[in-house]
Amino acid sequence: MMGDYANTIGILIFDDVEELDFVGPWEVFTMSNEVFAHRGEGAPVDRVLLISETAGLIHCAKGMRVQSDTGFADCPALDVLLVPGGQGTRREVDNPAMLEWIADVAAGCRWVTSVCTGSLLLTEAGPAAGRRVTTHWGFADQLKERGKAEVLTDYRYVRDGNVVTAAGVSAGIDMALWLVGQLHGPDHARATQKGMQYDPAPPYQADI
Repeated sequence: MMGDYANTIGILIFDDVEELDFVGPWEVFTMSNEVFAHRGEGAPVDRVLLISETAGLIHCAKGMRVQSDTGFADCPALDVLLVPGGQGTRREVDNPAMLEWIADVAAGCRWVTSVCTGSLLLTEAGPAAGRRVTTHWGFADQLKERGKAEVLTDYRYVRDGNVVTAAGVSAGIDMALWLVGQLHGPDHARATQKGMQYDPAPPYQADI
């Protein structure tokens, strides 16, 4: 627990990041906070931060522009790290500063997660190396060819220890709801899902 927050959740962003990869989980984590506030339980909420290598404006894959909250140098300790995907991962996988930061921060996290091709960065940085992971179906063969992890397909998300990887784009919402269930309990995760009016098939199954 960091300060007055239940958890500090860091979402990594970079140029050409896929929008829904990080906005979907952002909505889940922040809706979870709204559920706490609506219930009036006084429970500490989670702090959710957008983190980039250097704090500033990020140009996303489909044109959205987003301002990060902090850069690597000023980033607080994290309980949860989420690494999204997008075309920018193909560039960032060759960025030593990015990979070193992921490795360093992940070592202190309770949960280390990715969405879509964010699994490329997690495997190359080390936290997901040798683990069972998933990624976007269109990138699965390329990730397999790198030989750094066991790549599973036909799963919305895959957990191996404290590393949780989601498949493409919208699967990050499912993974983030599962994670809220781990952090705050299945009933709270279901209330968060209801608040989002998110009705996937199959439905969210926090107890599994």
